[in-house]
Amino acid sequence: MNISYFTRKQELILAKIETKFIRKEYFDILNSNERLIALIGARGVGKTTLLFQYIKANNGKSLYMTGDDIEFTNSSIYTLTDEFYALGGRVIVIDEVHKYKNWVQEIKNIYDSFVDLTIRISGSSMINILYEKYDLSRRLVIHTLPVLSFKEYYEIQKGITLTSYTFQEILTNSSEISKELVFKYEDLYAEFKNYLQYGAYPFYLEGIKSFNSKLFNALDKIIHEDIPSLNKIDYSHISIFEKLIFFVVSANKPFSVNVAALAREFGVSEPTLYTYLSILDKTAIFKSMRKSSNKVSKKPQKILFANSNILYAYADKINLELDIGTIRETFFVNCFENIFYSDIGDFKVDKYIFEVGGKNKTFSQIKDKKNSFLAIDIDFSSNNNKIPLWLFSFIK
Repeated sequence: MNISYFTRKQELILAKIETKFIRKEYFDILNSNERLIALIGARGVGKTTLLFQYIKANNGKSLYMTGDDIEFTNSSIYTLTDEFYALGGRVIVIDEVHKYKNWVQEIKNIYDSFVDLTIRISGSSMINILYEKYDLSRRLVIHTLPVLSFKEYYEIQKGITLTSYTFQEILTNSSEISKELVFKYEDLYAEFKNYLQYGAYPFYLEGIKSFNSKLFNALDKIIHEDIPSLNKIDYSHISIFEKLIFFVVSANKPFSVNVAALAREFGVSEPTLYTYLSILDKTAIFKSMRKSSNKVSKKPQKILFANSNILYAYADKINLELDIGTIRETFFVNCFENIFYSDIGDFKVDKYIFEVGGKNKTFSQIKDKKNSFLAIDIDFSSNNNKIPLWLFSFIK
């Protein structure tokens, strides 16, 4: 196996990798003592860049390869790893691992054969790795790299590091925090508006004009490449995923889910439709919302997109003028992992109720409700119960 081919390829890429901004939380995960880590995430969130920042920090003691490299036509990742290990190598990084045939079995063999070897894997198709993870149980630790938060986007724009806050700190002290930040960084609120359109994916740095097109292409690959590669998906059903996306974007508000009606329209069973909705969640296209209730339910009540950039990209494709309320709600719900739709106010996080709106939004709908707040699209607030929308991206 030609190791020099891989090392040269690695050096050429490393020379172009920036380290001015590193997503430290996820970098530290890669740099941990866990032997086998999979870094997953939506297409375009910066997984490959982070892997190379990790390699760079290891001072060239790692070997990078991609699962679809032409060199593996007549050889194997195992063989390359064996030769690299014999030369003293102890860290391998495999990108696009899902494109390598029988990758699960080979990773398992490598893990078991080289007991002091560190393995980092990733791939543009997060769903393929998620559905194969069970065959690597007890060995594999999976971490998801999310899209950039507004806080991270602004840090990149300004070349600074900002403080994060606990949820409780934001609920009790939003006025002081928002004033301090907005008065210090006068363009912060204006940049928030930009972020909503194009700031969630690092490739915005390559050019804003081409951003929507690149994001749409990435989403299209998920629908036409990643999803069909799952054995449980009938390729003739790909149009159902496209129609679901069209329904959600054209609704121009949080999409109300009627599974029975949708299943009839698409000619599939309700369990099949639930599976398809779950896949769109797992691929980080949808954010399904369940209703706040004492009963445990897996049924989605409403659907929004996984970030406002996706909403803008699809709306641009069909020339739809977006409703600002939907943009705000899309941003807000994606600031939380556990959030529920609520009959009182708009959303519920833990015991707290939130109503989302513009600067003229009042407390009328949540009047006299305990633990209730307004999440308002404004620059700063003088009322701790009226929290600037952008501030939720600063939660630790």
